[in-house]
Amino acid sequence: MGSTSEIIVEGLIKLPENMTVPAVLLFGDSIVDQGNNNHLITGARCNYLPYGKDFYGGIPTGRFSNAKTPSDLIASELGVKDTIPAYLDPTIQNKDLMTGVSFASGGTGYDPQTSELMLVYSLSDQLKMFKEYIEKLKGIVGEEGSNYILANAMFMVIAGTDDLANTYYTLGIGRLHYNLNSYTDLMVENASKFVQELYKVGVRRIGVVGVPAIGCVPLLRTIGDGLNRECFEKYNQGAQLFNKKLSSKIDSLGNSLLQSRVVYMDIYNPLLEIIHNPSIYGFEVVDRGCCGTGKIEITMLCNKITPTCPDSSKFLFWDSFHPTEKGYHILVIQILEKYISRFL
Repeated sequence: MGSTSEIIVEGLIKLPENMTVPAVLLFGDSIVDQGNNNHLITGARCNYLPYGKDFYGGIPTGRFSNAKTPSDLIASELGVKDTIPAYLDPTIQNKDLMTGVSFASGGTGYDPQTSELMLVYSLSDQLKMFKEYIEKLKGIVGEEGSNYILANAMFMVIAGTDDLANTYYTLGIGRLHYNLNSYTDLMVENASKFVQELYKVGVRRIGVVGVPAIGCVPLLRTIGDGLNRECFEKYNQGAQLFNKKLSSKIDSLGNSLLQSRVVYMDIYNPLLEIIHNPSIYGFEVVDRGCCGTGKIEITMLCNKITPTCPDSSKFLFWDSFHPTEKGYHILVIQILEKYISRFL
C-alpha cells in the first residue's frame, strides 16, 4: 500500500472563512502517540496485534487503538491529510514534516515524574524533538515558509490523564509530596510553561485538551470500584478540579500572548455524555473495552492471543483505557465543531 499521506483529503469540518490550516502537530500522551514509543523499553507501547487490526492493512503501528487516533482524525477532518505519522517513524519523508507529525509519547504527563515512571518521552523531550523538527522544516521550506507553518498550523496538547490516573491515584507517588490541590497546581503550572515554550518559537494556534472523566474509563472503574464497576467519582473529581484550573490558566494565556489563539478544549463532558447515552451514538458497551474481558486489558495484557469482540463499532473503548476509532471520531468532530472558530 502506498503512503497514506498521499491521499487527497477533503475535510468534513467547515473551516471559518479566511482560515487555512497547513499542518497539524501534536504533543502529549497515548491518545495522540502514533508510535514514538515503539523502540523504547517500556510497557507503554502497543506495536503488536490486536492494536491496529482495523488500520490500513491490519498493521500495528504503535497507535493505542484498533485503527486511527485523534491525531489522524483531526488532520483528516481539517482537510490536511489522512494520517499523521510519528515524528520518530524511520520512514518519515519531507512532505510529512510539512503537513504535520506527532511528538506524543504514551504514558507521559505534565508531571516529569510521570514519564520517568513509565520510561517514556517527557514533554521536555517532546519540545526538544520539536525544535529539531523546526530546523528540518527550515531546510525544506526556508525560514519564511517555516514561520508561516508554525503560525498557522493547528497544535494540540493532550496530557494530564496519566498524571492523575497513574502517578497520583493508582501508584500514589504524587501523594507522597502533594495533596490533590497542590498536585493539580503543579500540573497546570507545567502545562502553562509548555504552552509558553511553544509560543516562544513561533507557534500561535494551540488547543489544550482537558482530562476526561477518568473514573469512568473501564480500567479505573475496575481499580476504583471493584466488582460494582460504577464510575469512580473520586477520580472524576480530581479530573474536574484540574480542568477548572487548566481552563482558567489557558484562557489567561490566550489573553496575554499577543496574536495567539490558545484555547482550552473540554473533553470531560463530551465523553461523559456518550457514556450516559450510548445508544444515541450507536454504542452498546461503554463500561469495558473490546479487548479481552475489557476490564483490565491494556498494552501487554491486550496482545495477539487475547480475544477481541466481533464488532468494535459497538464499543466505546478498544482496550480498558483507550477508545475505539469510532469513539475517537465522534469526540473529535464534537470538539472541532465547538472550538474551531476560536482559532481564527
